[in-house]
Order: sequence, then structure tokens, then C-alpha cells
Amino acid sequence: MTADAGKPQDKIVDAGGLRTRYVERGDGPAVLFLHGGSLGSSADVFLRNLPAFAHAGFRAITYDQPGFGLTDTPTDHSVRFRRDHVLAFMEALGLKQAALAAHSQAGGMGVQLALAEPDRITHLAILGTGSLLPPLESTREAEGAAQQRLERRMATHEPTLDDTRKLLEANLFHHELITPDELALRHARSIGGCFEAFVARSSADAPAPKEPAAKPLWQRVADVRQPLLMIYGREDRANAALRAERLKELYPHLDLHIVAGCKHLVPWDAQAEVDEMTTRLLSRAPARA
Repeated sequence: MTADAGKPQDKIVDAGGLRTRYVERGDGPAVLFLHGGSLGSSADVFLRNLPAFAHAGFRAITYDQPGFGLTDTPTDHSVRFRRDHVLAFMEALGLKQAALAAHSQAGGMGVQLALAEPDRITHLAILGTGSLLPPLESTREAEGAAQQRLERRMATHEPTLDDTRKLLEANLFHHELITPDELALRHARSIGGCFEAFVARSSADAPAPKEPAAKPLWQRVADVRQPLLMIYGREDRANAALRAERLKELYPHLDLHIVAGCKHLVPWDAQAEVDEMTTRLLSRAPARA
């Protein structure tokens, strides 16, 4: 299934005062798909996944977060604002409960919401979220510095079509998935207002430092009571596979899978695994709050 096959129509809703674009398929219990924070990310990341969830009896919904895609750009560019906007979006659609499937940066948002809103978040699938993996002491500083350099470089100029292709290739194992239509769509979500919002997010003030005794978010994953699934690509960046194996050693009860032939764009590289494992996760009864 490609992202264009049977593509549903865009819908617009006012969520927390922001004009928010979303697409959906199917009827039944709601599943919200949350894209990551990289340049070009949008609801379109999950279009290829929606049909399988609709066929399995779910209302599958993916939307552009604030400052991404066709959704309005807010004045607050923090991850916290985007996290809280998930609840505003649920309110706008009249959803009392929903499961979350969260990619990359959104995985941290998903864990925070699952812990804070156990009556509203029923299930959680984490897809390639590196911040939810234990750091490797020997490479922590090097990885952090490399990531900062990458973010600074990406925020200096609006990408060309070739830049967009290179960014996709860096995050995707199966380059054959980068069709001309997919590349054009990703590029459209990387320029203009989307790029301006990306620059604003990159230059936003850093969050306040945590209390020294605060538990790292990757350790709090084990505190999630809802049915939880974690999927990582074996070829993902920053030693993700090794760190995922370490997390599994520390918390053997976690339903954690490492997929070969998969980089960071897990919903594309591991589409079959994401669809099958996550729909199976959703068949489990939610934990009581």
C-alpha cells in the first residue's frame, strides 16, 4: 500500500484555537498517529498505515501537529505545547479516549500523556524514539554533539529538492519507497511556512533543567500501565538497536522489537510489522487507571 493509494480527503478542525489538518479512515475505537519533529514530518508519514487499521476495525487518525504540514503555526514552539495539543485535538473531535502510535520525538510525548492521562490514553505504540532508550556512557557526549551540529546545519537554509531526498535517504533503509510523488510531498512539507516553523523550533529557548532527582523519561517507560509496544530499526542511528537491547535487559517485561532492514522512518521501512504488531496490541484490554 502506498501513501497515495485511496488517499482520504483532508479534514480541518479547530483544536485549541489552531486550524488543524487531519485525515482518517475507518470506524471504531480511535487510534491517533503522532509524527516526529524532523523537518518535513506531517500526517502524511502515516497515510500508508491507515488502511490496515481501518480494516481491523479502528478509527485511524493522523494529523499535522502545530507548525507542521497544513496546521497553523503557534507562538509556542515547545514540545510541551505540541504534547498538550494532542488533548486539544481529542477534545475537538469529541474523543474521550484514544490509543497513540507515536514516531520519533512524539514517543516521549506519548509516554508523558500515558502517565498523566491514564483514563484517556488506552494503548501506546512507540516507533523509533531514541530518547526512550538508555544512553551509552561511552558515546553519550559524542552523539549529543553530533545531533546538535546536524540540527544547526539543517536550520540555516531552506532545503532544495535534493536536500529533501538526502534527508529521506538518511532515515530510510528502503530507498525504493522514495517515489517522485513521495519526494514532492515531503519537500512541500519542508519549505515555506513549514521551514520557518522548523527554524523557530530549532532556535526556541531550551526547557528548564530537570531536578537532579528526577527520573529520566526512558526509565519511566516501565511505569506505563497501558498496553505498550516499542519498535526500533536495527539500522537506525545513534546505536538504537544496541540501546534497545539494553532497555530490554533492564525491563524484560517490555514488548520491544528490533526490526532488520529498518532505519529511523519506522512506519515506512517496517510498515508490515507496525501494522500487524500495533493492531494486535490494540486488541488487548486497556489497563484500569
